[in-house]
Amino acid sequence: MKADRDNITRLLKTARGQLDGVLKMVEDDRYCMDISNQLMAAGAILRKANKEIIQAHLNSCVREAFQTGNEGEKIEEIMALFDKLSK
Repeated sequence: MKADRDNITRLLKTARGQLDGVLKMVEDDRYCMDISNQLMAAGAILRKANKEIIQAHLNSCVREAFQTGNEGEKIEEIMALFDKLSK
């Protein structure tokens, strides 16, 4: 992985902590909108981590594939990712 490992680890640990908090909120029968807000916050952190990983992939692996003439497989990977993101 070419992304900043420390930053990605920090983001994922933060999201994990938020999810643990959400589980406790559910167990404690907390207010629905409070739970929903915490779920959205955790989702935002996961999206940020994913964006950083994808950006690093584009800036390293994909760029290298284009420079060496092996871009076909990387283009297929990115198109598959677009398909997943558009669902």
